[in-house]
Amino acid sequence: MAKCYPTVSEEYQKAVEKCKRKLRGLIQEKHCAPIILRVAWHSAGTFDVATKTGGPFGTIRDPAELTHKANKGLEIAVRILEPIKEQFPILSYADFYQLAGVVAVEVTGGPEIHFHPGRPDKEEAPPEGRLPDGNKGVDHLRDVFGHMGLSDKDIVALSGGHTLGRCHKERSGFEGPWTTNPLIFDNSYFKELISGEKEGLIQLPSDKALLEDPVFRTFVETYAADEDAFFADYAEAHLKLSELGFADTE
Repeated sequence: MAKCYPTVSEEYQKAVEKCKRKLRGLIQEKHCAPIILRVAWHSAGTFDVATKTGGPFGTIRDPAELTHKANKGLEIAVRILEPIKEQFPILSYADFYQLAGVVAVEVTGGPEIHFHPGRPDKEEAPPEGRLPDGNKGVDHLRDVFGHMGLSDKDIVALSGGHTLGRCHKERSGFEGPWTTNPLIFDNSYFKELISGEKEGLIQLPSDKALLEDPVFRTFVETYAADEDAFFADYAEAHLKLSELGFADTE
């Protein structure tokens, strides 16, 4: 979908750049890139293309949205980020959380992701049930991401973001990291997926689904063999996710 981005003031743009530097320092100091990326994803991933509701508009900080099952633990990210946000009252929460997600990928060695400011904050939290469930398979993935307006390639590329972080039993019911270095953004998620299950590493039903479907599997094999291809497609998919419902021309 074509985009027509709003123009922000010079003061706002300067705040974005300064906030980005502060976020880099915070994320590196606290080693919190995985949960910061997750809060950005879960904020944006509630968008529904049919009703044009939900999406990356700052509602993730709403206590009601934080109680959604898929968001367990994200109050930690909101709390960690708030002292930085307080330094930049000019920025919308909508922009702030998506900027934090971009920085989380970059400081862990991932691709540079374009960031366009100007998202407004919205008040109404989306209904529960719009985010992916790690316990489900192929049809569920296509249904959930399809409601966002994302493609098969986007699904697989974004799944590669699980190269960062780990599951926590008290949050998801699963325990353990996907890769041997969960603070580095690379293509090891796909390499581990293809090589099979290993002691100490986790593969969820939604991960295994990427091997079961022939279209998904083609992308998995490509990304396992070619990190540059993964980075290019991830950056494109992340940008799309972070701008769902924002600056659309229609």
